[in-house]
Amino acid sequence: MTAGAKLDTTVLPFILRGVALLGIESVEAPVELRRAVWQRLATDWRPAGLEDAIAREVALDGIEPVLDALLAGEAVGRTVVTL
Repeated sequence: MTAGAKLDTTVLPFILRGVALLGIESVEAPVELRRAVWQRLATDWRPAGLEDAIAREVALDGIEPVLDALLAGEAVGRTVVTL
């Protein structure tokens, strides 16, 4: 964001994918409270299996199930294919 904090976009792509955009404005919260919340988000509030949901790695010979899931609309997150 070197050009500034302004973000010109639309929420339409998120709505079409069923993504909920949730948040709070925490700028007025004391820094100690924000640090405590971020620490909880990184530990006991962290969703189980988050790393697997966000990204996974497969070898090229294991790509077929990934493609099947993608075509069936069941793919979640990103897949890195190692060659």
